[in-house]
Amino acid sequence: MEYIRISNIEDPLFEKMHDLMKNVFPPEEVLDFQLWKEPLQDPGIRVFVAVHDDKVVGATEYRYYPDWNIAMTDFTIVGEAGLSLGRFLAQNRQRDLDELARNNGKELFGMFAEIYNPYISNEKHDFGGVQTMNPFVRREVLSHLGYKRLDFPYVHPSWQNDGEAVSGLDFCFMPQNEEVSEIPAELIVNFLTTYYAVLPKKPQQWQDMIENLKAVKNVALLPL
Repeated sequence: MEYIRISNIEDPLFEKMHDLMKNVFPPEEVLDFQLWKEPLQDPGIRVFVAVHDDKVVGATEYRYYPDWNIAMTDFTIVGEAGLSLGRFLAQNRQRDLDELARNNGKELFGMFAEIYNPYISNEKHDFGGVQTMNPFVRREVLSHLGYKRLDFPYVHPSWQNDGEAVSGLDFCFMPQNEEVSEIPAELIVNFLTTYYAVLPKKPQQWQDMIENLKAVKNVALLPL
């Protein structure tokens, strides 16, 4: 199996990845084919696919922020069972991020991720019937990887830029040092305001969440 970066929509592997996304994610969560052109060319956005027998069977997108020495996982897709894809993607992503941090003269502090919480959400996330993408399974896998839930109620602005708040998720962090039990609230605020700067319409719930975070020094990391 190969771990290959995609940086152009003309890459034949991108079409295969986009088809995989459409098979797994709900239509409203899949960015239109042509709209991927600029994100793929952004050096800060890293999109890799797992290729097995000339077929894209998995993918992951993530970002490294050198100023804060942290990363963010945008998505991970395990398209087929029985190939240890989750481990393959996680290990290769970690090696890539470790190298980026070393080139930045540091050791990676950790990685953020938004994680579905099926225990509090009434929505059903079938993910194309791919059982390995079931939110209960994914949550447990991410817990095994070392992700922990940040102790505050989380919402994010809708990617449809309609000003609506999206709930049913936890905002989590995976520290490189397992002894880390809290992280600075300022880091969370700086990251979220930067990450969602592309969406001008922010819901009031999100604005309130940010203001509440600004009022505290640290946020605890809790079991996921």
